[in-house]
Amino acid sequence: MLKNIKRILIANRGEIAVRAIRAIRELGGESIAVYSEGDKDSIHKDLADISICIGPAPANQSYLNIPSILSAIEITNADAVYPGYGFLAENPTFASILERSNIKFIGPSVHAIELTGDKALARKAAIEAGVPVIPGSPPIETLKEALEIAKEIGYPVLLKAAAGGGGRGMRAVHSEIELTRLLPVAQREAEASFGDGRVYIEKLILDPKHIEIQILADEHGNVVYIGDRECSIQRRHQKLLEESPSPFITDEVRKKMGEAAVKFAKQVNFSGAGTVEFIVDKDMNFYFIEMNGRIQVEHPVSEETSKIDLVAWQLLIADGQKLDFTQEDIKPEGHAIEFRINAEDPEKFVPNPGTIEDLYLPGGYGVRVDTHIYKGYKIPPYYDSLIAKLIVKGRTREEAIIRGKRALKEFKLEGLKTTIPFHEKILNEKEFLDGTYTTTFVDNKYLKKNVEES
Repeated sequence: MLKNIKRILIANRGEIAVRAIRAIRELGGESIAVYSEGDKDSIHKDLADISICIGPAPANQSYLNIPSILSAIEITNADAVYPGYGFLAENPTFASILERSNIKFIGPSVHAIELTGDKALARKAAIEAGVPVIPGSPPIETLKEALEIAKEIGYPVLLKAAAGGGGRGMRAVHSEIELTRLLPVAQREAEASFGDGRVYIEKLILDPKHIEIQILADEHGNVVYIGDRECSIQRRHQKLLEESPSPFITDEVRKKMGEAAVKFAKQVNFSGAGTVEFIVDKDMNFYFIEMNGRIQVEHPVSEETSKIDLVAWQLLIADGQKLDFTQEDIKPEGHAIEFRINAEDPEKFVPNPGTIEDLYLPGGYGVRVDTHIYKGYKIPPYYDSLIAKLIVKGRTREEAIIRGKRALKEFKLEGLKTTIPFHEKILNEKEFLDGTYTTTFVDNKYLKKNVEES
């Protein structure tokens, strides 16, 4: 139960806000929801103990509006803020203001946010911690410098935004001509997305696996890794399906990756729930990409296999409590898969907001749905297209896949297009069934096919 922080404002919306409200209530706290005018019908505002409107629908006037959120904190007398993912979850300015105001930010320290949020600094910290990194560069200043670095590393290379992730500011480059053309494009996109136009260059690992390690670290120096997640089903660098454990890596590699993640977390003095992400090549060599110092969308698959409530532990760690288990106590069991149900055209992967005319959520043994939607709910067009997460668990991967097929078939949502049909296709793909799929699988098989047909 919570001892020091009791009134917690949730600076987010949608399913993660609902998830936080439930955890806060179970730990004896009081939840405060903020919502925009575009979310006036969202269920999270009704489930919370207190709710307060923070502005118009556009995120930059509400969920990203720091003065509005600070006003909500003052009005409701909140003593802590839960940021979830996205929006202000990794904003060091916001965390710093809270720190100076003696309001607990439920996440890492400002210093750790700054280190992990800047990919160039994170890369430097990984090297200092002895964690393998992909050959690359510090942030580049000029085209001439970029051409020299790329030539030294060897094409193909990857341009990446120094200040953020999610695929924005990222471009694959295969020649000097492409680099000359794409460098300013990547810089503009990085500036538009993160307010920081710096980019750096990495060696491009062809057809990699994207595998991440979930960690928990308390404020007393204890750090553990919970398990791994396979996140290689992506389109345009955006994850669509995650599973735990990865069907690709061996237990030996899994242990080495976990230990590397713990080393990195200790190097940056991290506390809270975080994810250390790696690229893994066909020979199972793994390389550090970045650390996300927040809860991830895909955290439920780790919860299901480890039986550890990650959101509850975020709250307890911020409350000053110690982890009550050690690395030896963590023994993941079974296999879990998460399907991101997005309000998108499943062929073109473009947003498709609308009104939910009918809804039936799947259930039964081994099935979990995290969502904020209901029949009659009008999905606003202003935010991310994620509307639900379907999580299934089985004793084996094969059992989880069978359960996933059953649950997807059972999931009825009428009135708009969603990614449910896409997931049903994926579960029948040979590359998915044998676990050999890579981060390029969806783009090559589905997006290129759609482009050729259009």
